[in-house]
Amino acid sequence: MPGVRSPAPVNAPRPMPFERPAGPPPAKRRFEPPLDPRSWSGALIIMAALGALLWIIQVINASDDYELDRFGVKPRQVDGLWGVLTMPFLHSSYAHLLSNTVPVVLVGWVLLLSGVRVWAIVTGLVVVAGGLLTWLVGPSHTIIVGASGMVFGWLGYLLARAYFSRKLRWIVVAVLVLVFFGTLLFGLFPHINSDTSWQAHVCGLAAGVGAGALLHPRGGATRLQRRSAVS
Repeated sequence: MPGVRSPAPVNAPRPMPFERPAGPPPAKRRFEPPLDPRSWSGALIIMAALGALLWIIQVINASDDYELDRFGVKPRQVDGLWGVLTMPFLHSSYAHLLSNTVPVVLVGWVLLLSGVRVWAIVTGLVVVAGGLLTWLVGPSHTIIVGASGMVFGWLGYLLARAYFSRKLRWIVVAVLVLVFFGTLLFGLFPHINSDTSWQAHVCGLAAGVGAGALLHPRGGATRLQRRSAVS
């Protein structure tokens, strides 16, 4: 009859509650960042992006008859102190930037493989300390621009790190850097009839060596190294 249910059979199986399948729980899906600066490819992409940024600035600067170069370092002039921070991003010509692009990308890539924190600290020290030294000792009545001072600072750090730490892998890195970029060290010497600021190169290298001595003192670990060991 409508509205009347038949009684369920006594031996009818009862519905089982939801059960997880036997075995270990499924492994969580690992999401890796699409751009890991600690990887060889990720670090290279980041440095290539920095190189592209320099070229964008160069195109803008050249289209404006290099008016942006006035923001370079003006030795011993108060209004030239701003150039300490802007000097690495400005270049006097396309040829000038072309000569700096490969060292910026590749030497910066080697340094970035040490970690973003190390790269940022070393770059900050090199740009500020090296730029201030250049402001103090650069030739008067000039405007100094270019990323080569920063590159020499990176080189100085990589060489000083190997010397102060005495770690085999960093010594190998320093040797390889010298093999591939050792000719850059000729830029530390004055050249006759050349517009190259060898003072900026020397000051950048000195700042890089100082950064290496600060971050890798002999006989003890720095705070940065201790943090890296426990992180």
